[in-house]
Amino acid sequence: MNDVRRGRLKVYLGAAPGVGKTYRMLDEARRRAARGADVVVGFAECHGRLLTEAMLDGLEVVPRSPCAYRGGYFEEMDLPAVLARRPEVAVVDEFAHSNVPGGGRNAKRWQDIDVLLAAGVDVVTAVNVQHLASLKDVVEKITGVPQHETVPDDVVRRARQIELIDMPPEGLRRRMAHGNIYAPEKIDAALANYFRPGNLTALRQLALLWVADRVDEALHTYRAEHAIGGVWETRERVVVALTGGPEGDTLIRRAARIADRSAGGDLLAVHVARSDGLAAGVSHASLARQRRLVEDLGGSYHSVVGDGVATALVDFARTENATQLVLGTSRRGRLERFLTGPGTGETVTELSGDIDVHRVTHERAGRGTLLPSRRRTLSTARLIAGPVAGLVLPVLLTVCLAQVRGTVNLTSEALLFLLAVVGVACIGGVASAVIASVTASLLLNYWFIPPIGQFTLDDPNALLALGVFTVVAATVAAVVDRSLRLSRRSARATAEAETMSSLAGSIVRGGQTIPALLERTRETFGTDSAELVDAPPDHEVGSGVTTVPAGPGAYLVLRGRTLSSSERRVLAAFAAHVGSAVERAQLAEAAAEIEPVKAADRLRTALLRAVGHDLRTPLAAGWAAVTSLRGRDVEFSEEDRDELLATADESMAKLNRLLENLLDLSRLEAGVLPLNLRATSLEEVLPMALADVPDVDLRDVESIPPVLVDPPLLERVIANLAGNAARHTPAGRRVMVTASALGGRVELRVVDRGPGLPTTGRERLFEPFQRLGDTDNTTGLGLGLALARGLTEAMNGSLTPEDTPGGGLTMVVSLPLADRASQADPTTATPTPHRAQ
Repeated sequence: MNDVRRGRLKVYLGAAPGVGKTYRMLDEARRRAARGADVVVGFAECHGRLLTEAMLDGLEVVPRSPCAYRGGYFEEMDLPAVLARRPEVAVVDEFAHSNVPGGGRNAKRWQDIDVLLAAGVDVVTAVNVQHLASLKDVVEKITGVPQHETVPDDVVRRARQIELIDMPPEGLRRRMAHGNIYAPEKIDAALANYFRPGNLTALRQLALLWVADRVDEALHTYRAEHAIGGVWETRERVVVALTGGPEGDTLIRRAARIADRSAGGDLLAVHVARSDGLAAGVSHASLARQRRLVEDLGGSYHSVVGDGVATALVDFARTENATQLVLGTSRRGRLERFLTGPGTGETVTELSGDIDVHRVTHERAGRGTLLPSRRRTLSTARLIAGPVAGLVLPVLLTVCLAQVRGTVNLTSEALLFLLAVVGVACIGGVASAVIASVTASLLLNYWFIPPIGQFTLDDPNALLALGVFTVVAATVAAVVDRSLRLSRRSARATAEAETMSSLAGSIVRGGQTIPALLERTRETFGTDSAELVDAPPDHEVGSGVTTVPAGPGAYLVLRGRTLSSSERRVLAAFAAHVGSAVERAQLAEAAAEIEPVKAADRLRTALLRAVGHDLRTPLAAGWAAVTSLRGRDVEFSEEDRDELLATADESMAKLNRLLENLLDLSRLEAGVLPLNLRATSLEEVLPMALADVPDVDLRDVESIPPVLVDPPLLERVIANLAGNAARHTPAGRRVMVTASALGGRVELRVVDRGPGLPTTGRERLFEPFQRLGDTDNTTGLGLGLALARGLTEAMNGSLTPEDTPGGGLTMVVSLPLADRASQADPTTATPTPHRAQ
């Protein structure tokens, strides 16, 4: 049994590059070391910043592990050495870094850090917000820079501490201008592109929102662990109660205005799918419309079940740490409120405690029915009032009839007593009816049946009257009780149907992942937790654990309150939905595994079709030329022999190029293309690459610094692009090749003046065996652009198409500069296996 305490992780989250994450991380390491902690630096990337490098003085640094990959030399964190050293605290920079392949290393540095944590080592690390997996696409839209290295959000959220390192955009740009972040030659390009004020403001907002969500999660966990039920007003959270009635729109807009009064306020709408109180008179169409309104206003919609509407509302509000609760005034009239007692609004106000309750008036207030038809079961007040009325009402009737003795005959008096008994039966049920019938019979016998003032219970007529009173009262009470039970059952079924309808609607709208369904289940049934497990718990501690099957080998476990049998039926339906979601996820995973096989099959099919024609043509031409030369029946002149030899040579050269392209593409697919990256000037590569393209307009390449590439591969990339551009350039126009250096990279542009391409077809441009828009579809396998992109990405570059101003297509090759910083930075210089698109 492993009893090693898992290490604790602290993450410095940077809003943008250059805000000082590494500096703050090393500063903490120095402070911990000064307090006597055993601290080592496993890996720190200072990027040549003198102030940051000075923070390493006095700290023990574990030497890095050298490694070679595809002709390059790199250094990575020596994980075995750090584990052998086994410090209390390890400082490991660049949480999202991709390790150089080979040597038994993990693919990602966050996986190395997880190994250290499992060994009981506390780790301090740093990461920028653009490296969070959930924000990758958003950051790319904002900055225009794709992020190739990411770390899963849940890995970062598991950290014991997350500290945001932030800086106003103006301050960060000043740091950049003073040379404290990048080298001087990179400053202008960085300020004009990635470090624009708008970009930095947006990245800062993303970081603040992400950390705010993390703080909310931590607060919720802390409150749950310490059983804190009181409201902590960390920020305004407004809950609005919806009934499905016409007043819902008014309540939602009022609650939204309340939430908007404070920055960061949250709006939560909740509907209690129950048979009494707010659940009466539910309109599914109205609820659906109100849900859309809530979501349009930036809120979230929730549905819960509970034994009472008021209790369910207050429990939900406390669970969500709500500060304010908005509900409408009662739709019942004064007489109905007098007969049926306090409503949901009054009860919520009594139970709310430190939650502010807003009772909003609306046009439907006080327009309910007069009869208490919304009551589907006897309340506590009626259970008490029934027996009391059974004793008091006959006595009051006796006093009244005694005052008018002689004016009302015995038959009328008996009917009045029977009416009183029926009334008591309607109020209090069978028990109250029996009490009222016995009391009324005795009073009628003593005060109104001769001889007055004496009981004549031995008279058969008196016994018959008492029996009739009792039977009538019991019959009426039984009918009332059955009606109430049927009404309650019907309302319960309606509530269950509403809940399932809401769940089904959520699933149909899409986006309901398994964690979201579990959270919806926990919220709906008001439990502390809901989880999906492979096997049911061995034993249930206490009475607050409910387990239901959710499909083969899956069980839904709820912990918290004990659920009733009817709630368990609804829970079984929820479990079925969760099980279906699990099956869909498994099917999607299986489909994702099959898709590469299908793609490979399509690739092979396309290859066979292309090879059947495109390889046969040069082979046939060369074969025909050689066969003719070997023939004895025809005597060729020297000119004819030279022409046949040239045809054979040209055909064999074309065949060789096609085979080389196929082999290189297969190597790219397998990730085994050998590379020899070195500093290379464009003037060294361009003459050979453009030799077969006549009359090229070459501009601005003399002053471009060297790039870190494999020269023969770059030559083939440029040759393919230039040849493709020449095929599309009209007669009389020239292909233009130009270059520029920007932000640590060189951009080489191959420009044609052809018809160009629509935006929708550009990704297909790089698929193998495609000749999209080609002016010559009779030759070539369509591998040129696919191979060019694959080779470029293998050299840590990128190939993207752009519109040429005035018409045409420009292919932009972006390559890393071959300066010392690029060679020392594995994220720039390390090629990783690429697959052709």
